[in-house]
Amino acid sequence: MTASHSDSLVVLFGATAGAYGAKLGSDERELILLVWQVVDLHSKKVGTLHKSLVKADNLELSDQCREVSGLTPEGLSKAEPLDRVLQQFSQLISSDLKLLGRSSYTLCTDGQLLIRQVLHPEASKKNFLLSDCFYSFYDLRKEFHTCYPNSAPVKDQTIKSMAEYIGLETDETEEDFGVWQVKTMVAIIFSMLSETCNCRFTDPETVKYKYETGPCSKSEAVDSETVIRARGLPWQSSDQDIARFFKGLNIAKGGVALCLNAQGRRNGEALVRFVNPEQRDLALERHKHHMGSRYIEVYKATGEEFLKIAGGTSNEVAQFLSKENQVIIRMRGLPFTATLEDVLGFLGPECPVTGEREGLLFVKYPDGRPTGDAFVLFSCEEYAQNALKKHKEILGKRYIELFRSTAAEVQQVLNRYLSTPLIPTLPTPIIPVIPPPYTIAAGSIRDCVRLRGLPYTAGIDDILEFMGDATADIKPHGVHMVLNQQGRPSGDAFIQMKSSDRAFLVAQKCHKKMMKDRYVEVFQCSGEEMNFVLMGGTLNRSGLSPPPCLSPPAYAAFQTAAAVIPAEAALYQPQALLSTTRTPQASAAAPPTVTYYPAQAAQLYMNYTAYYPSPPVSPTTVGYIAAPPAAVAAAASATHTPMLPQPGALVRMQGLPYNTGMKEILSFFQGYQYAPDDYNGLIQLNDQARSVLQAPKEWVCL
Repeated sequence: MTASHSDSLVVLFGATAGAYGAKLGSDERELILLVWQVVDLHSKKVGTLHKSLVKADNLELSDQCREVSGLTPEGLSKAEPLDRVLQQFSQLISSDLKLLGRSSYTLCTDGQLLIRQVLHPEASKKNFLLSDCFYSFYDLRKEFHTCYPNSAPVKDQTIKSMAEYIGLETDETEEDFGVWQVKTMVAIIFSMLSETCNCRFTDPETVKYKYETGPCSKSEAVDSETVIRARGLPWQSSDQDIARFFKGLNIAKGGVALCLNAQGRRNGEALVRFVNPEQRDLALERHKHHMGSRYIEVYKATGEEFLKIAGGTSNEVAQFLSKENQVIIRMRGLPFTATLEDVLGFLGPECPVTGEREGLLFVKYPDGRPTGDAFVLFSCEEYAQNALKKHKEILGKRYIELFRSTAAEVQQVLNRYLSTPLIPTLPTPIIPVIPPPYTIAAGSIRDCVRLRGLPYTAGIDDILEFMGDATADIKPHGVHMVLNQQGRPSGDAFIQMKSSDRAFLVAQKCHKKMMKDRYVEVFQCSGEEMNFVLMGGTLNRSGLSPPPCLSPPAYAAFQTAAAVIPAEAALYQPQALLSTTRTPQASAAAPPTVTYYPAQAAQLYMNYTAYYPSPPVSPTTVGYIAAPPAAVAAAASATHTPMLPQPGALVRMQGLPYNTGMKEILSFFQGYQYAPDDYNGLIQLNDQARSVLQAPKEWVCL
């Protein structure tokens, strides 16, 4: 048994097959050694010292582990697995407590890593439960610093430094690995219990048994030192899966916020808020740990980012989420005419909704139109599982998708739909992809090279250093960084060389050369191939695949031409192209489009929000750089062609198949008229391509 004011401590030490000391548990290696001893806090007596080897699934030991511990795979192969060792651990402690006449105990470890970063994550992965004693423990380093305030900071302390501070003379070489550590820790505890220190072990560290869900208000203060971003999550992962990945660390109530993409689907990222900065720092040590077969990247994030995802202001949502300890299920694809009774009938009596009407929240646009989404509350896991079994069953004439959801996802979905303007407006101009007079050279001459696998932190200077002496053969403005939708490097870059011979030599010399801690692949390619990739196509062993903006049937009719990206399209986000209806006078008075190109920038800033099929990213991290006011003023008098000079209106089409092309859209509007000259400034077409669009038509959808 354990108690908050225990009469005994169990001094516990452990080691893994990998890193040791401050990096314990950071490499996901399994536990291979446990050493412990019971200490009576009142009589200052000790029980028997126990040492137990643990058989790991992977018996390969790191060099550091072999050197420090002296253990071998042969010796570990004869040991018991972790779950059986922990059973023996509990039995032996009970026997020692009985001999000492005590009934309760609390663990005491050298720091928090053994409990939080090793035992809890490993038990979670191996699907067995730890006993209650592992959810409460004393951190000897913190207790020592409390007792001796003038000692070294907690993070810098070790067993040896604590022993030296109080004048304990010990020889680490005289004892087996683990035995010396436990004996020294016991001696330190006795010193702390002396009359001069009078230390009392009364405030243990705790580990939460389970993750608690709950709402988050936008007005709530969130410390940026407590938030991380997890990237690479399986799309079907829930908040409980993420909490399990961070098992052993205390996540704040409602602290898991799954990120959604522009289509409202999960993009494999989540923001996680911990109870304090110490827990956040431990979470960062789990960078590239695995969830199933996938490794998860863990980075620092800010409280502002968390509130953008998880924070909400709707009273309706707050009331919906006020019921705690509920399982939330998201329903997607509901008929727009579906009512409360229809949804309850679809779920059936085997999965009753909490509070019926109060447990069902329909997601609507600001004008009250249904979106086809809804969230449902269930009081227990059994009811939720019954509901999930109805995934893709039919309601009316549509199949309904059901997923596990979170309070943060409810807030995020509601925030997104409620903040969607009924009439889109044009945002502030941003930096376009290239200045108008500058075009990317095209042709079949293989005078370019493609760099693949660049570190995400690599910049222009890193690439030039990587190229070495070959930088003298790079054309002016010839380095093109490929950015993703977040405006961050994607790991690819193109470089235009002065000749094909120079490109060949660079590819031969630099292929698989190291940049920082990664090797970079270098391939020779042509300007034509470069253009296809920069415009959203793909270049692989099968040949060239066209950009997704062009339908495959019509693409073959296009002649290869210099890639010219219109400045207008780059200045605005894609959804902003569907502007409000404007009169000729309003169009004439519209401010000029400004092409701003920073003189110090040597890279090609591609706005791949429109042109590049980047991997999923958080919608909150997409940023744009506004053109300086001086650039706007300088271009005010310049001659330009307005983006949409004609009077009339545009229509917006939602729900198009992803493979829809221009021909399919025009066929859909057969019988309506358009004026081809009105959108030539938006779409670069040659004569053959323009012949596909035949008058008379009037409406164009982009």
